[in-house]
Amino acid sequence: MNGIQKQRLAWRTGFFLLFILAPVFDLFRFDLEQNHFYFLTFPWTLGIDAFRSGEIGAMEMAVNMGLRFFLPLGLIIGLGIWVSWKWGRLYCGWLCPHFSVVETINHFMRKASGKLSLWDREALPEQQADGSCVPVDRRWWWLTALLILGFSFLWAVVLITYLLPPKEIYYNLFHLSLTRNQTLFIGVATLLFIIEFSFARHLFCRFGCVIGLAQSLVWMGNKKALVVGFDRARSAQCADCDASCEHACPMRLKPRSIKRKMFTCTQCMQCVEACERVHDNDPRPPLLHMLQGQCALDVSLRDFGLKPDIPSDCFPPVHRENTD
Repeated sequence: MNGIQKQRLAWRTGFFLLFILAPVFDLFRFDLEQNHFYFLTFPWTLGIDAFRSGEIGAMEMAVNMGLRFFLPLGLIIGLGIWVSWKWGRLYCGWLCPHFSVVETINHFMRKASGKLSLWDREALPEQQADGSCVPVDRRWWWLTALLILGFSFLWAVVLITYLLPPKEIYYNLFHLSLTRNQTLFIGVATLLFIIEFSFARHLFCRFGCVIGLAQSLVWMGNKKALVVGFDRARSAQCADCDASCEHACPMRLKPRSIKRKMFTCTQCMQCVEACERVHDNDPRPPLLHMLQGQCALDVSLRDFGLKPDIPSDCFPPVHRENTD
């Protein structure tokens, strides 16, 4: 694991803990019983009840709507668009708690079956060109199943704490005294997550996540955004590789493709790390690099059959004496 992946692990772990603890400390949640949000421990109301009772006028109500609804919503959407425009699905690859579960289950499912998904036709090689070795042992299925069940139950419980008082939920859960509706919500949600984590996972990220698709659409609109670049001039070197970069991708993409076929790339950079490991004992630099600006046009404009002129320093130089 290189430095980038260690940073990703730290960010994903921290955000996953924040996802669990945010409703507990009233950092962010919507309380169905009180019918208003909590933000940073403070009640976040629009004043609708006060307006109906005549305590505030129409002007004050309009100000509340602007400052407490439209302004925060606009800032969140604007920040999301700006990040996606420059770096793509950075939230997915570096923060998203769902994607953290996807990668974790992928890892153990590969240990159990040799595949990252039940839908894969062929198993991945146990020994790869990037030096990684993942022996298949069916005994890992027990832990994989427990992880799927555990994550599903955890997600169901956490989601309901965003809607009902967390203290009440955790107290009832600990004392096995959940109400009928609470039990029904957690039970149904757990079952749905078991199905999703078992069979969909990255397929949901690619085709079902509205937030992810919105980021991808914005990213595609910027031809100079951060993207995985492939040194096509040296593509012959890939003949001796087993496509370790493709095996490393949790979204099951082909990193050497044009940008359109990398539409759902999460910028996790695991493909780049795999290519670097392949070249650990090779004096030549790896073929995959993260590109941005003018250099990214080589990946983006090939969608239209164009071969743009890109700066000569987009990829590290290869000295002639090292290519034999």
